[in-house]
Amino acid sequence: MKKLLAIVDQLGAHVPNSEQADNAISEVNIAWHIEHACLVIIKITETIKQSKPQQYNSKFNFKKLFVFITGKFPRGRAKAPAAVMPQSQIDQAVLIDSIEKAKQAISELNNCAKNQFFLHPIFGNLNKRQTLHFLGIHTKHHLRIIQDIIK
Repeated sequence: MKKLLAIVDQLGAHVPNSEQADNAISEVNIAWHIEHACLVIIKITETIKQSKPQQYNSKFNFKKLFVFITGKFPRGRAKAPAAVMPQSQIDQAVLIDSIEKAKQAISELNNCAKNQFFLHPIFGNLNKRQTLHFLGIHTKHHLRIIQDIIK
């Protein structure tokens, strides 16, 4: 959890650059990437907190294994679900609030049972440990895009 909190802090460091964009790298600006990464953490935490650990089951998933081993997502392959799509206008105050909410959500995962889970549309059920790993990979993915935009 400390690693994920540190990654979210790195997102926060890019709030001053939130309006920057580079269409050759991403169709959206830095603010969108920060807000999306925070929304993913917040929404997934909400889902996990409501899940029943006794309903968790795990199945082999090659795509999940590949991403979890490499620690990377291919760019431009997946479309974010509507629930984690940021609003069109995102100002710095919204971003700062979202970063704080994401940090709070991460700390709330501490109170979840190890087999509380969420159903990922591609990777299947992810328990708490797998979810933390996924959130780290996902957030780093957007952080790398942000860093490429800034270059």
